[in-house]
Amino acid sequence: MINLTGIDKYYDSKFQRSFVLKGINLHVKEGEFLSIMGPSGSGKSTLLNIIGLLDKPSEGQYTLFDKSVLDLKEKEMVDYHRHFMGFIFQAYHLIEDMTVVENIETPLIYKGVKSRDRKAMVADLLDRFSMVAKKDLFPQQLSGGQQQLVGIARAIVGKPKLLLADEPTGNLHSSQGEMIMGVLDELNKEGMTIIQVTHNERFAEFGKRIIRLEDGYLSKL
Repeated sequence: MINLTGIDKYYDSKFQRSFVLKGINLHVKEGEFLSIMGPSGSGKSTLLNIIGLLDKPSEGQYTLFDKSVLDLKEKEMVDYHRHFMGFIFQAYHLIEDMTVVENIETPLIYKGVKSRDRKAMVADLLDRFSMVAKKDLFPQQLSGGQQQLVGIARAIVGKPKLLLADEPTGNLHSSQGEMIMGVLDELNKEGMTIIQVTHNERFAEFGKRIIRLEDGYLSKL
């Protein structure tokens, strides 16, 4: 499904080249649950952004379903994001002037899901995440953990084929984290491919495979 070959990411300054990723070779099968671990600054989020077509490598090849995706036109990239991928960001990226319900249903609108179906899908997640009482609030009225839950709900509501999660439980209480990992485990069993970045060793074990990045290098497959 995902093939990265010889991926480098670097930044050039006047006197030197600084590498964020170096020589990354990675294959992810469809339906896999992969956990990426490593110290801060090791390149984990950069790797996730490249896989999610939010950033481009400096060198290397990336194929998705046997199609090279590094030279996609903007419209093609938007289609991948709308219809194929879901993202859980560390920084939430919620839309401030939209309510909880409106934030969660946004990807469904882009996918053309009918209003009645959208309402049912959003209601199911609000109930599952115990957020029904917060449905008409705006992001600034929520705690950091609640905003994280909304971001997760928005990412999975359309059941994307590929879910990319950057520290999905980072701002959650342990019980909330357990609940979210249980949801991700269920989605993976239903066939969703999941790649998560995490510092939590126990939550990393939900992945069927763990890889580790250190100083931009893949140290263990």
